[in-house]
Amino acid sequence: MLYPQRFTQFTKEHADTLAALLCGLLLFLGWFALHLNCLELALLLLPAAYVIGGYESAREGLTTLIKEKELDVDLLMIVAAVGAASLGLWRREYHLIIDGAILILIFAISGALEGYAMRRTERSIRSLMSLTPDTARVLHQEGEEVIPISQLRVGDEIVVKPGELIPTDCIIVSGYSTLNQAAITGESLPVEKTVGDEVFAGTLNGYGALKLQVHKPAESSLIQRVIRLVEQAQTEAPPSQQFIDRFERGYAKVIVIAGILLATLPPFIWGWDWETTIYRALTFLVVASPCALMAAIMPTLLSGIANGARQGILFKNGAQLEKIGKVRAIAFDKTGTLTTGQLQISQVIATSEYSQADVLKAAAALESSSEHPIGKAIVQAAGDLDWVRGVEVQAIPGQGIIGMVNDQQVIVGNTTFVQQYINQLPEELWDLAQSLEQEGKTVIWVAQAKQVMGAIAIADTNRIDAVATITRLRKLGIEEIVMITGDNQRTADTVAQSLGISRVYAELLPEDKLNVIRSLQKQYQTVAMVGDGINDAPALAQASVGIAMGVVGSDVALETADIVLMADKLEKIAAAIALGRRSQSIVKQNIAVALGFIILLLVGNFLGNINLPIGVIGHEGSTVLVILSGLRLLTNR
Repeated sequence: MLYPQRFTQFTKEHADTLAALLCGLLLFLGWFALHLNCLELALLLLPAAYVIGGYESAREGLTTLIKEKELDVDLLMIVAAVGAASLGLWRREYHLIIDGAILILIFAISGALEGYAMRRTERSIRSLMSLTPDTARVLHQEGEEVIPISQLRVGDEIVVKPGELIPTDCIIVSGYSTLNQAAITGESLPVEKTVGDEVFAGTLNGYGALKLQVHKPAESSLIQRVIRLVEQAQTEAPPSQQFIDRFERGYAKVIVIAGILLATLPPFIWGWDWETTIYRALTFLVVASPCALMAAIMPTLLSGIANGARQGILFKNGAQLEKIGKVRAIAFDKTGTLTTGQLQISQVIATSEYSQADVLKAAAALESSSEHPIGKAIVQAAGDLDWVRGVEVQAIPGQGIIGMVNDQQVIVGNTTFVQQYINQLPEELWDLAQSLEQEGKTVIWVAQAKQVMGAIAIADTNRIDAVATITRLRKLGIEEIVMITGDNQRTADTVAQSLGISRVYAELLPEDKLNVIRSLQKQYQTVAMVGDGINDAPALAQASVGIAMGVVGSDVALETADIVLMADKLEKIAAAIALGRRSQSIVKQNIAVALGFIILLLVGNFLGNINLPIGVIGHEGSTVLVILSGLRLLTNR
């Protein structure tokens, strides 16, 4: 029973896509049968294509007409398609039935793309919801009890063990640990938390057990606010979409009303016979159908999407290909986007009595027993050196680590911790260490036998293509480039300065990032956001164009973003913008050509200077012409 259920669920979720595919298949088979002069078979296959591909559009068009008393392009499409089919049957020009089926197929594909966008939104929300555990371990006088998150109340005390996710926003009552908040705040380093500090739902507890107190309802937690922000930003229709909707309805009204008038008035005004009148009216519906207009846009955008895919740029829909070409400002996340997001040893400094290798070996001997990210970076840097694992190793949370190496005491930690064992730090190293900290780096001191050996500077590293990308974007005319991050201001300023970015927003929560995007949109209208983490999801959704890093990006970021850089190459952003601008140019050219042909054919039909075959040739010729024009976007220029 499992496979039938999965099949039923799949067909239900992707009904619009399956309808478009089946409509296209029936259209092809019907055309092939007509080509082989199998008229009876063609007249079975083509009506089936009409019904399967046009059912949803007909339903929506009639619903809009009945409930809202409005005409839209969906209904116009059905009228034009049925008119073409009727005219084809009446005059035994069966290729007109093919024309109507093609029109229905185009609209079916459009509906499938819209359905995909809705499913993508739902997946984004589900991915966010999976970040928090379903249950929490609540403390009672009788002991611990595991209950669903939904049953948590303000004031409840819960326990979170090492390696577990925080179930909801809380205050630490007792315990000490480091929490990985990268998914929520984007901070590159785990944050030390102790009594009185707030912890967020969805963050990962480090090595210490924590006793927490719930201080707000679970539905008000930070991660739940992120979910709501993503949902709201993705469902709000931008002004451009609202304009397009109004234009479609206005176009449909004009064409339908004009068609009715053309089918009824000429016999009374100009004395036309009814056969000529109906012939001209049906021809009008055929030549006025928006096939050429639709073909002016979608094939072009699909060609651009295919071109982008070859370059490692995944556009999730054609609208974003157009929008990326209009971008005037870009906001970059820092950690994992402009930087690699991986801690590395940036510098090792040693006193005159020791070498840099001695400092690394001593530090690695202790840090090999630690799970701290700083310790892992040190051990990785010392991988090729000959060092021995320390014994009697003891980690002091938030300060450092101490142990015995070759029967000598070794201390590794921050300045305050090391000074407890060393009377004075060497002056020749102190100034350099302070300078490194001013650059936003973390400095770890290493001492052995109560004598300082040296210090290790650790930092996140910039992506090798970050500077070139910023320079290229400025040359493309991007007016504003900003960096937004959850990291501290000093680190953010240092990274921004090294990349040539002057505008920095630091120490931001997800909703703060979203507000920055909104502020930029008020000034620059079309704004792109580039990010990789869960904390970037609201900003990615709010931005005119959300761009995610494909390799290091979180599932939520990938689902929320409109464009994905599959190889994490920042320089592809400039390529995407250039491709978007080129697509805009070709779409405008195609629309002008399509409208020009439609106007010419309509005038010719009204004056009686063209017959139906010429009208069909003009209509189909303009469609083919704009399609071929759109295919130009498959090539790189």
